[in-house]
Amino acid sequence: MKKVVKFGGSSLASARQFKKVKAIIEADKTRCYVVPSAPGKRDSKDTKVTDMLYQCYDAVCAGESYKRILDQIKKRYTDIIDGLDLNLNLDFEFAKIEENFLKKAGRDYAASRGEYLNGIIAANYLGFTFVNAADVIRFDAEGNFLSEETNEEMREHLASLKQAVIPGFYGAKPDGTIHTFSRGGSDITGSIVARAVQADLYENWTDVSGFLVADPRIVENPAPIETITYTELRELSYMGASVLHEDAIFPVRKAGIPINIRNTNRPEDPGTMIVENTSKRPHYTITGVAGKKGFCAMNIDKAMMNSEVGFGRKVLEVFEKNGISFEHMPSGIDTMSVLVHQDEFQEKEQSVLSGIQRSVHPDVVTLESDLAVIAVVGRGMKAMRGTAARIFAALAHAKINVKMIDQGSSELNIIIGVTNDDFEPAIRAIYDIFVKTEL
Repeated sequence: MKKVVKFGGSSLASARQFKKVKAIIEADKTRCYVVPSAPGKRDSKDTKVTDMLYQCYDAVCAGESYKRILDQIKKRYTDIIDGLDLNLNLDFEFAKIEENFLKKAGRDYAASRGEYLNGIIAANYLGFTFVNAADVIRFDAEGNFLSEETNEEMREHLASLKQAVIPGFYGAKPDGTIHTFSRGGSDITGSIVARAVQADLYENWTDVSGFLVADPRIVENPAPIETITYTELRELSYMGASVLHEDAIFPVRKAGIPINIRNTNRPEDPGTMIVENTSKRPHYTITGVAGKKGFCAMNIDKAMMNSEVGFGRKVLEVFEKNGISFEHMPSGIDTMSVLVHQDEFQEKEQSVLSGIQRSVHPDVVTLESDLAVIAVVGRGMKAMRGTAARIFAALAHAKINVKMIDQGSSELNIIIGVTNDDFEPAIRAIYDIFVKTEL
């Protein structure tokens, strides 16, 4: 049994948190490979080390005083080292970082040092081998991630190491230049390591006990999701449910490795298992409900639209020429609606409207703004009769008018459009009917 464990910034923000991490690793000897993030916030008023590194580097590039910020960063790490009673000194590393900052090594280099330094501390504290991510994670000269080359390099490098710490978030281009993934990219590093060592499980430790059925900022104390498939996760993540970096799914999914989202502060909680498929019945009919605000709908009416070959293509070509992607496109016999991001559309709306008039000569075109889109997702919906009826009954009872309905062919999700003002009440109404009522 082999496990890869990734710890987020809040899990490694202080010496106190480091001690929790060590206890978690020592409690299970199969936790062999550790991927650390940079120190996160210790409290709500604190600043993440990655943000401090950006500030310091930007000050250097602007010719401004940077010493105070650099000293603050040093103190964050010194406090952790002293709190763990480690015989470790990072003065040489900080001198090298300062030198490279002055040489304008790049913002990616600056940001990556948070994980790099935390990795050195973690390896020293755990007694594991430190592996610099720049030696095993490959990008091409344009900054594109080289998946297969990285997998081979990582596999060979870790083959002789039974225990290792590999910092998250960064790798290197062919010339050695440091390049980073997008923010939250340590999740991706963890999944890359898991694939390379053919781990049995990838544990992603953070400050929440897995995914929740609904956003806790909208629903009070929402129920946890015990098991979720990659497909369900993709649907919910796209709609804003974010605990895991979306790109972290693909390396482990390709290798058939499940992911377990766990809570560093509550290690006794089982968290959420993310799997390719499962025969387990979900506890509720729905797995989760999530959504986003800020959409606009263009409604196109034209008599005999359904008999006009190429009508839909012509409409979408107008959006394509204006560089606008659409989210949903529900249609009727003589009507078609195109749902787009409002801020993206408003800049080019007149160009799109004139393009639609020229291309398809509609009878009527109307615009509706300030819309929200909600996805109700669940593998249990397919086998359960009356799911849609319960959703719309709950919304009707809450006096919420539904602006749009769309359902995928997989019957895994139902998409609903409401006004921005009705967004939160709609989420609560759907959650209540499926989780609290449990008919």
